[in-house]
Amino acid sequence: MDINEILKNLPHRYPFLLVDRVLEIKEGESITAIKNVTMNEAYFVGHFPNRPVMPGVLILESMAQAAGVLAYKTTKTSPADGTLFLFAGIDNARFRRVVEPGDQLRLEIKVIRAKRDIWKLAGSAYVGDELACSAELLSARGE
Repeated sequence: MDINEILKNLPHRYPFLLVDRVLEIKEGESITAIKNVTMNEAYFVGHFPNRPVMPGVLILESMAQAAGVLAYKTTKTSPADGTLFLFAGIDNARFRRVVEPGDQLRLEIKVIRAKRDIWKLAGSAYVGDELACSAELLSARGE
């Protein structure tokens, strides 16, 4: 899935769109997506100017956005039809590696459970083969 298809399946836009490509999607099961981390991103101006590090909350947000693409594709809905999936919770977040400009985050999201409009997912973000972040995500369909 290229950026044009992603834009159809996420309500986010620059500067807050944090998914650049979808490598694989298994509707109702999992998604693997990419976030390219570049020095051009506005948050690097202040986090931290002498040692740019991608904020952990944005790594989590990129995982949540990949989960959103999975939810939209699985439910055959889109932001254009008024459907909105919201980031509803996070558990067991762990950061294992610094993410910096030039890195490519591989976002791997798996559905743990989807019941009605509530989704529980396991998310992992990798740089190469190194785990950068892992967490359990909760998503809810809102209005």
